[in-house]
Amino acid sequence: MNPSEVLRIVDAIHRDKKIDKEIVFQAIESALVSASRKYHSEDAEVVINIDRKDGSISGTIDGAPMDPEETVGRIGAQTAKQVIIQKIREAERDALHEEYDELIGQMVNGVVHRSEGGATIVTLDNVESILPRSEQIPGESFHANDRVRAVVFEVRKQGSRVKVVLSRTNKKFVERLFEQEIPEITENVIEIRNISREPGYRSKVAVDSSDQRVDCVGACVGVRGNRIKNIVDELAGERIDIVRWSENPQELITNALQPAEVEEVILCQMMGRAIVLVREDQLSLAIGRRGQNVRLASKLCGWDIEIMLREELEEQIERAVTGFSSIEGITDEVAEQLVGEGFLSYDDLSVIETDAMMEMGEYTEEQVEHIRDMAEQKAEEAEKAMEAERRRIRDEKLKDGSAQ
Repeated sequence: MNPSEVLRIVDAIHRDKKIDKEIVFQAIESALVSASRKYHSEDAEVVINIDRKDGSISGTIDGAPMDPEETVGRIGAQTAKQVIIQKIREAERDALHEEYDELIGQMVNGVVHRSEGGATIVTLDNVESILPRSEQIPGESFHANDRVRAVVFEVRKQGSRVKVVLSRTNKKFVERLFEQEIPEITENVIEIRNISREPGYRSKVAVDSSDQRVDCVGACVGVRGNRIKNIVDELAGERIDIVRWSENPQELITNALQPAEVEEVILCQMMGRAIVLVREDQLSLAIGRRGQNVRLASKLCGWDIEIMLREELEEQIERAVTGFSSIEGITDEVAEQLVGEGFLSYDDLSVIETDAMMEMGEYTEEQVEHIRDMAEQKAEEAEKAMEAERRRIRDEKLKDGSAQ
């Protein structure tokens, strides 16, 4: 292995495999060390260096100068070759891992190769990836040679290979589609502030504009809805609600619950709860099918949103004040304070922070613990009473049915 050949090999591997030259030099040095130990002794202290500029090889064994080429030529050529191949494969794997690790959360395009037990194998530029069934939008299916877009979800080393996992259910996928379809986002005029998503059914995307002249919602929808239509088509018909972002939580929550009309938003800071009052004709719209609208709005805004009619809230407040006042140590004044902070049930009270309760009524830690215990006990009693009432109603219905 003459110096010019060493440099040629290093350069060829660097260009073909896109592996850093230093890694290739180290692989050859490691191979020569292994070969030398095969010839001399496994316990020998072998040091081999390759000059990075001219490719010349020098080395020592147990401190004495040695001729690495002679050693490899006699016995270790095959060993050196095996070590080099192994090191190059490891370097290839590491380079691939690094390349795709940097792409986590980014969009990639691939071609479907085959399906395996519900999972779809997708060929990317230089690696085979997997799109698991759990990361596919419900109801969609792929066939060989279909083109598919997804985001890189996970990258990990698996033996001598790199496993790349793709996702079409991650909310980053929606974000990347918006970036591709809406130039104002890539130009940083419009910013996506948050996304909440139930893949295949509905997403809410909160957007904001840095330019008051640009309507962030209108720009995302596009002329005659053409921009949002392209995104919906890629998401297999998933419904997209575009929400105007606001730093004011009450305004943001109102926007997030659209198309329902909101009468009032009451923020309970201590509970992280937002009580939203709506008219009766808006109740089902605000909650959404199977609670989807309010659930996605809660995730988008970061508040636990509870939808109520005004009459329901008034009833709950009256019931909570009466119930809290019945607990030993809680005065009417403290009960009203608790309700004002959004504590509306014994369950709520059973998890109140010690410091917060101590401030309200100048309690000791022991007194707060006693109040929490009493609230938990009353919550259990209330649950038993409700269960008994449900059984009574069920039994009555059964009796009426048998009588007929």
